Amino acid sequence: MQIIPAIDIKSGKCVCLLQGKFEQITEYSGHPWEVANNYFKQGAKHLHVVDLDGAKEGEAVQVSRIAQICELEGIDIQVGGGIRTHRHIKVLFADGASRVVIGSLAVTSPSLVKEWIAEFGPDRIVLAFDVKINEQGTPLVVMHGWQNEADKNLWELLDLYQDVSLKNVLCTDILRDGTMQGPNVALYQECLKRYPEISFQACGGIGSLDDLKVLQDMNIYGVIVGRALYEKRFTLEEALYKIDTAN
Repeated sequence: MQIIPAIDIKSGKCVCLLQGKFEQITEYSGHPWEVANNYFKQGAKHLHVVDLDGAKEGEAVQVSRIAQICELEGIDIQVGGGIRTHRHIKVLFADGASRVVIGSLAVTSPSLVKEWIAEFGPDRIVLAFDVKINEQGTPLVVMHGWQNEADKNLWELLDLYQDVSLKNVLCTDILRDGTMQGPNVALYQECLKRYPEISFQACGGIGSLDDLKVLQDMNIYGVIVGRALYEKRFTLEEALYKIDTAN
């Protein structure tokens, strides 16, 4: 399992949102590149970098800061936030990004996103779905600041992509995001059961090393960790050691 530290950037600063709400934001010290380099020195092989300004505005904002992070050698960087165009994807790859994360367009424009998967390859495109679980246990996909529900649930959307070689999916339980109260284990178990061929990245709720162990035991591909690292619930080195010694 891959431990993937998250660096969410807003107004040039590293931040975390609680349940995706911009009015509930916590800022952390350190320039984004310094934080990224520190994770690299601790042994990170992957990073998840998000342009939160871009996600809100629908276009790239933190271009120079993300390009600087992508210059780090020996580490794979996946970048998300405000990616809406073919040109933006090509710029990110030219800057050194390993993967791009497509969110809203994966819901609203699946035909276009399928073309991108075919052109750039399934290894380089990550589809990101933010979900909330309804009373029936169905993961409803939400967009645009987590305020609007899509007209299809997670399973229906993933089914749309079964005619292409979809490989990477990042799934966030929005009610757990930033809470450090544990991941939605049942959600990821169902994801793996329904789509064993997809490499799922779990996001939301990670607060302890035990949370990581639970996800590793499920054989999930990767886990995004943000607030827990910033607030020193554990270090990246401890997390990597926990995973390595459990193999």
